[in-house]
Amino acid sequence: MVMTDATVVTDLLRDEEKRIKSFVEALGQKLKTAGIGGTVKSIGGNPGEVIVKVSRDMKAQLIVLGSRGMGTLRRTFLGSVSDYVMHHSHIPVLVCKHPDIQTH
Repeated sequence: MVMTDATVVTDLLRDEEKRIKSFVEALGQKLKTAGIGGTVKSIGGNPGEVIVKVSRDMKAQLIVLGSRGMGTLRRTFLGSVSDYVMHHSHIPVLVCKHPDIQTH
């Protein structure tokens, strides 16, 4: 069992929140610079469930997701956000693989 001071955990969470806020702001700026409208949010929770819920709440017409290319065996044990969204969403889902990802 690992024991730690509560202030250490609080500091780690605060640092992570700052990192996420910076990332969200930078992503919003990239979209704006590219002339792409939209809203960038950071919402806690199970990623697949949150994406499906937010897409319903926003009345989205399409969900676009990136894929890490984990491979069949790893995805079977760990699950996949894109798999979850594709099977639970009631709107089209486009999954994009990064060109540098090799198929396993």
